[in-house]
Amino acid sequence: MSHSRIISWSICMVLALMGMAMANAESPVLRFKEDGTFRIVQFADVHWTVGNAEDKESLQLMRDVLDAETPDLVVYTGDNTTGGAILPSRGLRQVTEASVERNLPWAAVFGNHDDEGPASRAKLMELMQTLPGCLAQAGPKDIDGVSNYILSVASSKDAAKPAALLYYIDSLSYMTYQGESKYNHIQPAQVEWYRNESTRLREANGGTALPALAFFHIPLPEYNQVWESGKSIGVKQEDVCNSPVNSGLFDVMVEMGDVMGVFCGHDHTNDYIGELEGIYLAYGRGSGYGTYGKEGFSRGARVIELVEGERAFKTWLRLRTGEKVEQLPKQD
Repeated sequence: MSHSRIISWSICMVLALMGMAMANAESPVLRFKEDGTFRIVQFADVHWTVGNAEDKESLQLMRDVLDAETPDLVVYTGDNTTGGAILPSRGLRQVTEASVERNLPWAAVFGNHDDEGPASRAKLMELMQTLPGCLAQAGPKDIDGVSNYILSVASSKDAAKPAALLYYIDSLSYMTYQGESKYNHIQPAQVEWYRNESTRLREANGGTALPALAFFHIPLPEYNQVWESGKSIGVKQEDVCNSPVNSGLFDVMVEMGDVMGVFCGHDHTNDYIGELEGIYLAYGRGSGYGTYGKEGFSRGARVIELVEGERAFKTWLRLRTGEKVEQLPKQD
């Protein structure tokens, strides 16, 4: 890195950290609307680089989707930026610009490319937390990864009462497996953290599990099973790029009984959703133009709508073309 770039990076970090307290002085409260719905837009694999023509296309897509859907929350599910190509503070500001412009709260997890530049995951989290509307958290320091946290969605009738939960988990990046570089897996300490938090939150709710969703970047091995069942909706146009090691997280989610949907990214030309043992496993729709895609496969976003008081959600895709693609019928 050049001397001038080091100075620029240092100045950005100092200014960002000075502004952190101010930016997050009043965190947005997530709450079901009076009609009992709560809508989330998921942007997957934006891969923001340097604000070039492809990035501008990505930004326009995000603006169009948010205007069409008017969500209550935006979630970026990793590879939000291509870490080696940008000054982190600028890239994070630009990739979240569409949400900030609309005063929308947003959350994020990291993918395998976000921290490939000069900033670690911890520094990226610090930078994100200086931006308006950011609800992302670093999470416990004694478990693997950064971006392991939980957000609650309050009842429309009582702002102090949680009515749904949103789990965010850092699926990490790479590992050495049998002498080769492979995608990493969610670690035992993270799985145990989820189990403990799920138990704690169930007990706090009088022994009843609140309906929950989970967001992370790298898909679980079970995404293969749900596709092979033949009951998925959507398309699979590339291999599921999961870790060769099964973390066991899916089995624990089945055991705990709160998570009803898991949403990831990572594989840009898959967009399917299917149910396995009572849990829906879903891909987002690739949102970024600065990375690989497939000719004729429009970029877009996934939309998820929770229903208060029900263990149910609706979901659809909103494409750059403006088309709405329904993917899941309303559950009973």
